[in-house]
Amino acid sequence: MILRASGADARECELITQTHARTFSLASKLLPTEKRRAAYALYAFCRIADDLVDQVDVTDALAGDALAQQLGEYRSQLQAALDGRPSDPIFREVAWVVSAYQVSAAPLFELLDGVARDLSHSTYATWCELDQYCQGVASSVGEMCTYVFGVPAGPVMRDHAIRYARTLGTAMQLTNILRDVGEDAQRGRCYLPAEDLARFGLTPEQVLHDRQLARDPRWRPMMQYEVSRARALYAASLPGIALLSPDAQRCAAACATGYAGILSAIEAQDYDTISARARIGKLARVGILWNAWRYRAAAPDLSTLGRGPRIIWEPATQVASTHPSTVHAPSDRLVPQA
Repeated sequence: MILRASGADARECELITQTHARTFSLASKLLPTEKRRAAYALYAFCRIADDLVDQVDVTDALAGDALAQQLGEYRSQLQAALDGRPSDPIFREVAWVVSAYQVSAAPLFELLDGVARDLSHSTYATWCELDQYCQGVASSVGEMCTYVFGVPAGPVMRDHAIRYARTLGTAMQLTNILRDVGEDAQRGRCYLPAEDLARFGLTPEQVLHDRQLARDPRWRPMMQYEVSRARALYAASLPGIALLSPDAQRCAAACATGYAGILSAIEAQDYDTISARARIGKLARVGILWNAWRYRAAAPDLSTLGRGPRIIWEPATQVASTHPSTVHAPSDRLVPQA
């Protein structure tokens, strides 16, 4: 049985989205009404969980324990909502979305596991470790949204679409990390992998404590390296948009291009995201919406979908492959994708 959502509950989720998510709020205007409402509910659920863990300095063990308990209670509220006993407007909306769009519970709980890592992890040693974090806090969201956006070709093709959506989620989370280096450092967190920093003679401790680090000549090439990684992830994810329902493709395109635009904003301020957060201007956001409105996804190459998206990390001196489902980026390892 499909639960009916309440207008008041939906408005609360919409307000949370409009308050905290400029890019997503803008992109969601390209969705039909019911799908937009569902997207707002998922965003509100994710946002509240993320805000819980963002309250804590990871060096404060007592605060971390208290927030871990709150996050556990939030998990219990989610389970109750999925069992038909939602406790508040957000969870009533989530229960409606899960029922109406047959959203798997797995990515909802994966999101909670992902944000919980922020209570215990302040640094990451390798890209592989950071990728696992990104999968939890962002790829899970891409999977949720795929159910809402719809994949007309059926369950098998939906599985392919989810893989591309999860890659897009990783790209967007890495973009967040690059945008928020200074803000995260003030919370005692450095998400930039230690091994990547070491390539350029830098350390997580410098990121955490040196507010003048962006003036160091090693900072710019390190950030260029990470921006290239993010752009490769965006490029690898794009074929999945064509698998979505036509009424959702424009929204997905706006999310992808909007977040990718943050990378250009980072470049425009010479990669200094320690002293200032990179932002996309209002005019640029309008341009993103206009371009997304005109977006027409190319027909997917069905012969490559079963093998994609594939990300092959290579040394920065090597060039991109011409294989349509393979994107190359600066690194030195092959990282399997979901």
